[in-house]
Amino acid sequence: MRIGVMIGPEKGDSGRKLERMLRDIAWAESAGLDTAWIPQVPNDFDALVTVTAMGLATSRIELGTAVVPLQAQHPIALARQALSAHAAAGGRLALGVGPSHHWIIRDMLGLPYEKPAAYTRDYLEVLAAGLAGTGSVDVENSTFTVHNPLDLGPVAPVPVLVAALGPVMLRIAGERADGTVLWMADERAVAEHVVPKINKAAADAGRSAPRVVVGLPVCLCSAGQVDEARARANRILGEAEVSPNYQRLLEQGDARTIGDLCIAGDEEAIAAGLRRYADAGATDISVRLLPIGDDRDALVASKRRTREMVADLARRLR
Repeated sequence: MRIGVMIGPEKGDSGRKLERMLRDIAWAESAGLDTAWIPQVPNDFDALVTVTAMGLATSRIELGTAVVPLQAQHPIALARQALSAHAAAGGRLALGVGPSHHWIIRDMLGLPYEKPAAYTRDYLEVLAAGLAGTGSVDVENSTFTVHNPLDLGPVAPVPVLVAALGPVMLRIAGERADGTVLWMADERAVAEHVVPKINKAAADAGRSAPRVVVGLPVCLCSAGQVDEARARANRILGEAEVSPNYQRLLEQGDARTIGDLCIAGDEEAIAAGLRRYADAGATDISVRLLPIGDDRDALVASKRRTREMVADLARRLR
């Protein structure tokens, strides 16, 4: 199982955010982590531009987006941007994409959010043709009619992972992509819902076994602080739970909040939690570092302890 870390913009002006993200990716690469996952949040840095900057500043670590909303750009524009970032990173991009949520696409962007699974299927057909580097993209389907020259060949194949939560999306991800990127999935949801469906779809389509990337908040703390960590996860990460897409995924498992999904405790407790996901069929873990503390200094120290522990576990669990 590969261990990666989420790196994304938080507080501060644009210059300080970029400096911090570049420091974080330098640490992740030097610590030997396999992957860094860059979220695309509605009100902040562009994930693929961030990958470009990180790619120029590193040489080994895989750089993944988690995830780029499909409706925000035409598939040719996304293919062009992804190929450019992939080249800047020396072929280390893992392109995570997805149809997002109604409250982002419809309510924020003012775009239609109808039949997102069908839209994703048609989009991926165009995107795959754009990423193939054949010199021309010629695709006609129910959503797109594209006849576009694209003289931009990939420096290496671009793996595409789809945020797939329900059965139809998991089938599409298995048939047309290289895996899935998950958030709000516990071990039972991964083992009984996600893995069987995506693996069957990939096998039926003659594709290799897909990657299953599970995003999880992780906090190194004492046993007496576990409830504090879970409460903080609910406070700062819980807004996603209102999405119907995530609610349906939660129904496939035992967790009901992001706090329930938080892996917190000492190093052995966290190692055991990650092993449960590996046993469930996860191929990758994307760690969302979750610090706890009463002030900034305590939060910084907690984050540093957790990330050093994650780097140690990544070496042990390989």
